Amino acid sequence: MNEATIDPSNLLCHLEDILDSDPHIDEVGFIHPMQFAAFSEEDHSGSGPQLTDEITRKPVRDYSSHTFFWHSKHKLGISTIVLVPLYRAAKDAFLVAYKRYRMLRDSQLKKDETLENNALTCLPSLLDTMENEVMRHSKALLLLSCDFGTAWNARKLIVSKKLLSPMFTDELLLSALVLSYSPKSERAWSHRRWVIKMIAGKSAKMQEIVERESELVKTLAENSKMNYRAWSHRCWLVSYMSDSQVLLELQSSRDWAGLHVADNSCFHYRSRLLLRMIENLRHNNDSDGFSGAEFHQKWKDELDWVGMLIKRYVGREALWLHRRFLSLVWMKHLASDDQCGFIKDEITLSQSSTIIPDNDYGDYQAQATYSATYIMWLAKQMPMSFGVELRKSSHYEALKLFVGNVGKSCLWDSTTLILEKCDDR
Repeated sequence: MNEATIDPSNLLCHLEDILDSDPHIDEVGFIHPMQFAAFSEEDHSGSGPQLTDEITRKPVRDYSSHTFFWHSKHKLGISTIVLVPLYRAAKDAFLVAYKRYRMLRDSQLKKDETLENNALTCLPSLLDTMENEVMRHSKALLLLSCDFGTAWNARKLIVSKKLLSPMFTDELLLSALVLSYSPKSERAWSHRRWVIKMIAGKSAKMQEIVERESELVKTLAENSKMNYRAWSHRCWLVSYMSDSQVLLELQSSRDWAGLHVADNSCFHYRSRLLLRMIENLRHNNDSDGFSGAEFHQKWKDELDWVGMLIKRYVGREALWLHRRFLSLVWMKHLASDDQCGFIKDEITLSQSSTIIPDNDYGDYQAQATYSATYIMWLAKQMPMSFGVELRKSSHYEALKLFVGNVGKSCLWDSTTLILEKCDDR
């Protein structure tokens, strides 16, 4: 079947009827026409039981439901054969509706004298009608083209005018539906942040919303590896968390991070949680807050855990980068506590990590390189203490030899230059 035999307007009406009849659709996908037979075998009713519109209670059209749309158990499938004509129809319908809405809105704001009194009286109802049309068409359009910025902005305009709680909930549902098939859509994540900012301070269930958002990111990160945008959204949520939520997130994300040691985004998220703990300690503005001793123990547990992961998973750069962050935290906030113990532990870890038992296994070489660069970075950060102890250790000469062999002599020279300047003082 080619595009010439398809009526795009009927397709769009059918899609929008499905979306209106089932506001709890939580997943959308695009299906090859050959796969529809398999779906029909699982669900003999094709697109599920006969749908009815929740407002008019009228049956939804059954136009080509077996061929182009599959809808069952709050899941929606759209045939790839109709994506192009369906997108064009949705785009045209949205742009026409949005243009008419802006014209009516401008007329109401300016109280255009060219309009008759009857027209002015009808403006509010006309605006409501056009707002519904814009929201209806934009929803269908965004499911077909998630980065259509004008559609997202049109929804923001209408929602910010109404400021109704159900509308904010609908926006979260829509963006989650878009993310079900495009988990790295920056537009969808940005829209969710806008909604949360709008309801922050107004909703009594803010902490529940944050928990659901964090769970959504976890689910999407599991299905979409290295999802930087999802983890950035989760980092952004930290500013809305209470102390108890920060501790819970630190605990719950640990197992996930331990199974995804190459994904730096999760370790960055844990860094953000630890920084939030430091911020709360400074301001002490949370009734369920924790003490400095508790934070010190959390930091120590994190350092020991990362050390264990470094030894278990050889050659994972994300682990060494996270250890750098933990070392910076120690230098800025905990350096007065057991300085000798920290320096000794880091030198010992580096010494064990630069041993290469098998030259044919590239991860051992990477592990030794990350270890050497980490230990020299520490020496630069603390030349008066760490640098001095490093030069006294037996690891110093072995480190110098290894750095020269891997072509990082410039790094070694810059480090020793700083140490020599400290000696001259």
